[in-house]
Amino acid sequence: MAEKVRIGIISTSWWAEMMLLPTLKSHTSADVVAVCGRNRERASEIAKNYDVPNVFSDYKEMIDKGELQAVVVAPPDDLHYPMTMYALDAGLHIFGEKPLAMNAKQAREMYEKAESVGVKHMTHFTWRWLPIYQYVRKLIDDGYIGKFFQCYMNFLSGLERDPNYRWRFDKKRSNGAICDYGAHMFDLARMLYGDVAKVSANLCCFIDRKDIDGQPCEAGNDSAIVAIQFENGAQGLIQLSEVVHMGDRVATQKVILLGDSGTLEVDHSFARVFDPNAIHGSEIRGTRNGENKFETLSVPDEFYGEAGRESLLAPYFQQSIGVRHFIDSIINDKPATTSFYDGWKVQQVIDAAIESHNNNRWIGINEFS
Repeated sequence: MAEKVRIGIISTSWWAEMMLLPTLKSHTSADVVAVCGRNRERASEIAKNYDVPNVFSDYKEMIDKGELQAVVVAPPDDLHYPMTMYALDAGLHIFGEKPLAMNAKQAREMYEKAESVGVKHMTHFTWRWLPIYQYVRKLIDDGYIGKFFQCYMNFLSGLERDPNYRWRFDKKRSNGAICDYGAHMFDLARMLYGDVAKVSANLCCFIDRKDIDGQPCEAGNDSAIVAIQFENGAQGLIQLSEVVHMGDRVATQKVILLGDSGTLEVDHSFARVFDPNAIHGSEIRGTRNGENKFETLSVPDEFYGEAGRESLLAPYFQQSIGVRHFIDSIINDKPATTSFYDGWKVQQVIDAAIESHNNNRWIGINEFS
């Protein structure tokens, strides 16, 4: 492998500008050589802002002519599968945004093809890398809660209250909140507690939305409640909403873990992503057998490294996490954490939740192999 990885990105979204391109550019072994977007003017603007030499409006042309070694696939969800399969035909390493695909069948095909081609592949589950969740994982490994009984998790925001067209709620393009926020929480659930066996879900759309032409339409879910049984026999409940008012907390996640030896509670706010001076941050509280009250647990400095605690996103620009981890996996010739396999396993849970809602019954994950 050359000293630098020549990589292109298929996305001109706000997320590409805020997270993907800056973190790629922060890695000394990443050479971002191409940007591709449907709107060439927008792609050219982003390329100029990030000093990227080549601009494309056709992903096939970028893959065929961009002289790439790797590609970031981060367009709307319905394009993940065809773009990834085309890039795999070209033998490129793939970094894919979550959800990996539109359904588990596509996700499995993507995983199996990536394995057969022999490239590095990664599904981007952003929030599992936060120091607070990495520390919770260590507490679990160290036996803090003992045998796992139950968990409650939520991911709540009001960021999608606007009724105008959003591709995430266009059923032809995405599966709504159950894949947008759900993918993150299902990945966290797998990381913290293990694989899911079956689910029972109720999906809702609370906001009357308009289609791309501004006309009323049947929109995808913007909220959901999912009951889970894990393979280890434990129970879980996950609540999702993109349309509830969260005030100055902006968007929040809560995780409660219950076991035979102890309980952990995690409160996490994304307020500091939007305002570095926001008062809301993150906190872990815990209590163990023999203790009479909860205590606040501080995340050790080692989980932040040189990034420090001032900015929520700082670790993504300095540690081997997210897209920087993907580059490291190529350079060091090692498998990436959260590979396409993990993307497929999360997609199975998403598919099962949708099927459960449609049929009003518990659905086994193995029905979507």
